[in-house]
Formats: sequence, C-alpha cells, structure tokens
Amino acid sequence: MKALTWHGKRDVRVDNVPDPTIQEPTDAIVKITSTGLCGSDLHLYEVLGMFIEPGFTLGHEPMGIVQEVGPGVTQIKPGDRVVVPFNISCGHCYMCDLGLQTQCETTQVREEGSGAALFGYTKLYGNVPGGQAEYLRVPQAHYGPIKVPEGPSDDRFLYLSDVLPTAWQAVHYTDTPGRGTIAVFGLGPIGEMSCRIAQHLGNDVIGIDLVPERLARAASHGVRTIDLNQHGKDLTDVAREMTGGRGPDAIIDAVGMEAHGSGLGKFAQQAAGLLPDKIAQKAIETMGVDRMSVINAAVDMVRRGGTISLSGVYGGTASPMNLLVLFDKQIKLRMGQANVRRWVDDILPLLDEGAGDPLGVDAFATHHVPLDQAPWAYDAFQKKEDGAFKIVFKP
Repeated sequence: MKALTWHGKRDVRVDNVPDPTIQEPTDAIVKITSTGLCGSDLHLYEVLGMFIEPGFTLGHEPMGIVQEVGPGVTQIKPGDRVVVPFNISCGHCYMCDLGLQTQCETTQVREEGSGAALFGYTKLYGNVPGGQAEYLRVPQAHYGPIKVPEGPSDDRFLYLSDVLPTAWQAVHYTDTPGRGTIAVFGLGPIGEMSCRIAQHLGNDVIGIDLVPERLARAASHGVRTIDLNQHGKDLTDVAREMTGGRGPDAIIDAVGMEAHGSGLGKFAQQAAGLLPDKIAQKAIETMGVDRMSVINAAVDMVRRGGTISLSGVYGGTASPMNLLVLFDKQIKLRMGQANVRRWVDDILPLLDEGAGDPLGVDAFATHHVPLDQAPWAYDAFQKKEDGAFKIVFKP
C-alpha cells in the first residue's frame, strides 16, 4: 500500500509499505477514505525527529471503511464507516472509566513514561504506524472506532478523530459557563474550532494571531481579533481594554512549543536537531526548552482567578514557568491530550444532518489532495502558503 513516511527533518515521502494485518483479537483493518494533516504532525516534521525511525508512517486523523476485524471486535463489522480517534484506549481500565482515555492503563507507553499510545506519533507514544496511508491497523478496535452514518461527506465526521474533541476539551477546560470571555491564542485549525465551539456555547471570543488570513477567517463569524503584528508589544493592554480592564476570563493556548517570538526556545530546539539521535533524545527529555512567548503572555493577560487551558503541545522539561505570578493571580491551569471518546456523545448531535452545520465542519478544510501530494502539503502547511489552513488527504 501507499503510505506517507518520515525520512528526516522536513523530508516526508510517499512509499510503498507492507499492508497491515490483524495481529491481536481486538484489531481491525480500516481502508482509509480521508485523513487529516494536523499541526502536531509539524512537530515531527520540524522538531521531534530524533524520536522517529526513517520509514515510519505518519498521521493520526483518519476515517474510512472497516475491511476486517479480529474475533474480539463486535461493535463494528466489515463495511461500517468509522472515524478513528488519534489516541488508542481500551475502554475498560480505571483511567478510561474516569474519562481519561489519554492515560489508558492498557496502552500506556510505560517504557517512555508516557500516556496512552497514539497513532503516527514516534516511539514516545508507542511507535504505532499512522493513518496517512491507504490502510490502517487499529488496535483496541473493540472500543476506539466511532461508527458514523453513511451519506454525508467525510468532512462532516473526519474531525471527530482529533480537531473537534481537542477543541471541545480546550473550551470545557476553561470552566467558563457560556457567558464569559475566552481569548484564543493561535487561529490554526484547533484554535479556530475552539473559537467556534466557545461561541456555540454562548461565550464572547477574542482571537489572537499574526496570519492575516486566519484573523479574517475568525472575524468572519464574529470573533473579535487582535493582530500580533500590530499589538505584539501592548497585547495585554489591548485585551484588557476589550474586557472591562480585567482581562479575559479564560485563555486557550492553541499554539504550544513552536510559538513565534521565543528566540531561546527556537535556538534550543534547532540545536537539539543537530545532535545525534541518542544524545538529542536525552537532551529533549531532560533539558528541553519550549518557546514560551504564548504561555507567558497568557499568564500576563488572563484575569485574576481565571483559567488557562493548554491544547497546544508542549514538550520541554526545563521550560521556565512564572509560578510567582500564577500563584499571586490564583490562575487555574488545565491541559492534556484530548480524551476523544469522553467528548463524542456531546459532539455527535452537532454533526447530525438535521442540526445543520453549527460548527462549520463541511467547509472547514481548505485543501483536499491525493496522498501523493503529501510532501507538498506538509511544506505548504508549515509555511502557511497557498492558503493552506486545513489539508485533508484522499488516499
């Protein structure tokens, strides 16, 4: 089969690789019909290559048609249309029962000290081949795959794999009950969807970015925007003027480790990438420094007693946090990978054809391209060229 594989920093290729097979009773094989390109994939493309072996299949936002199931899988059958969550969880352990599927005790990658295994995301999360391919082996298929109706286009349901639950959790973690103001840093796919969900739940939303097209996209559906190109130095003052002098009730950081404007963090990430893999891995695991401009701005901007919700991925172990200000302002801080199955029942009714399209999923993608164009897509998405906002591959 064809699959998009990693071969080095900014080097991804479409290769022919062996077809996946059933290995465990709870496996399924899914023929992929659509699979998304995520901002987290760019972390592998640019920063975290020392944790990947050449030839590894990328991608964690797939959906498709079930081709085969193991004897332990009864909730889905060949021919069913399914979305595959990016995290792999069993559904019956202590953590899954708590709704913390990202901490699943069955699939935890204990040798790396990590939570539940993820598709297409390095040895840190289980080295499980991903879904930017023609076929995907799905472990724990007795629980993970989400069966969706036939008929509507893939785009109606594809974002259940990651974008929708990640954004839903980001908003839920703000603890803002529908009448507050939420500021969202980063108006890429997760930040943009967080804005839409926050608005749908009744909140006033401020969107912060420096890409004109992304600011315009958010403003088009009523988000009040702040352009960092104009207000980078007085950002907090501007946000306070927009919120009665206090600052937003909550902030969603949808940027993470690769924020602009953090020279030290950028230098450290680039320097680690020049080291041999074994040394670089240890450096990241013990001395990793993130680009902290967004989280520092969020701490400064959020009102006293407010909440910061982190959905952007951070990886640094030595990244400095201003605990003095966090403590003094009594800021609540929540974060983590999205517990996909925890939020599916809340989101699915909004995807029903009878509900219309309140979150705008049908037109969310800017590009639908064949898998063969994946190397171009990664490059364009990273450089924010050709209007690339959300790219969907059609294997």
